[in-house]
Amino acid sequence: MKFDVVIRKDEDGYYVATVPELPGCHTQAKGLDELMSRIKEAIQLCMDVKERDEMSSFVGVQIVEVETC
Repeated sequence: MKFDVVIRKDEDGYYVATVPELPGCHTQAKGLDELMSRIKEAIQLCMDVKERDEMSSFVGVQIVEVETC
């Protein structure tokens, strides 16, 4: 199975990966190679406890711009 993974860098310099199709499936690491290894493990663990029909369907990512004061 293939999953979309959203990757962000937090304020402490860690990379954070989230799988939108699997609520609660996320991990973090200092480097991208370690992050990818960890997210694969997290996906496998989430799949072990989730029913296939519990998964949502990822639609996409949008960038929204708002003015700030």
